[in-house]
Amino acid sequence: MGSENETAVIEFILEGFSGLDQRLQLFLSLVLPFTYLTTVLGNAAIILLMCMDHHLQTPMYFFISNLSFLEIWFTTCTNIKLLAILGSGRRTISLSTCFAQSYFDFALGTVEFILLGVMSFDHYLAICQPLHYAAIMKPQLCIQLAGAAWFMGFTLLSYRLVLLYKLTFCGLKKIHHFFGESSPLFKLSCSDTSLLWKTYLVFLSFIVLSSLHLTLAFYMCIISCILQLPSDSGRKKAFATCSSHLTTLAIVYGSCIALYVCPSEGDSLDTNRIVALLNTVLYPFLNPFIYSLRNKTVILALKKAFVHSTTQLFPLSVCISGQQFQ
Repeated sequence: MGSENETAVIEFILEGFSGLDQRLQLFLSLVLPFTYLTTVLGNAAIILLMCMDHHLQTPMYFFISNLSFLEIWFTTCTNIKLLAILGSGRRTISLSTCFAQSYFDFALGTVEFILLGVMSFDHYLAICQPLHYAAIMKPQLCIQLAGAAWFMGFTLLSYRLVLLYKLTFCGLKKIHHFFGESSPLFKLSCSDTSLLWKTYLVFLSFIVLSSLHLTLAFYMCIISCILQLPSDSGRKKAFATCSSHLTTLAIVYGSCIALYVCPSEGDSLDTNRIVALLNTVLYPFLNPFIYSLRNKTVILALKKAFVHSTTQLFPLSVCISGQQFQ
């Protein structure tokens, strides 16, 4: 009798931000598409520049290009359905698509945390061990570190996809979020999710907290080395770079710790979704500006690429303008 009353769910309804004030929803519908396009184009430009300019083919920019590639896919997999909801109002999402969103969200997030730890190690060597930097950070080691990050993220979290497909859903099918986030998804299941909750929280806590401790340890060493620099201008420049990096790290680690490692039962659903936006929208948006576009070497490479593309598109006009200035 119970089985007859249970109807298997084959699709979910994403609530998005329907509970927010109409003005806030209008604001999000205007800002989020612009933010998404800027994130994709900005990170893609960084990758293209680093492939074209040999001055940017260094370990630091190699890891930044990996992070840029990751941010393109991370913000796409978590926000593309939200953009569709804001644009067309269609809120349904299939079971498999929802599971795929949940898997890629955490797989890419895991890769990101590992990459941030690797990048902090790279910064530490460049500032605190400059004489040994080239001998340690060889191209082969950089490829191995980046490859390990991607392999661990997608392989270690593949168990979640297997466990997700073992869940059954019946009755309620509205997800109180803007993508297939794990917490509201687990609550909709009529299966026993205790094992999934435990493995999910233990693994996520290990990845986030270990990466955070490693990153903070390296940055403490970096700050200690900066304080020993003889030049005031050098210290100010280094501190400005570190402060911008630490600001973005505070956003990504703070939002993840608040949402996943130590969530509060009293937090409202709206607060949960707003905090999730910081991690899935704001941080990927800031990434190219913080790590690359404030760097003089990158700006110079961008100018050279722009001039080169202009001469390729309009060779005659550039030639004529060059003769006028002679």
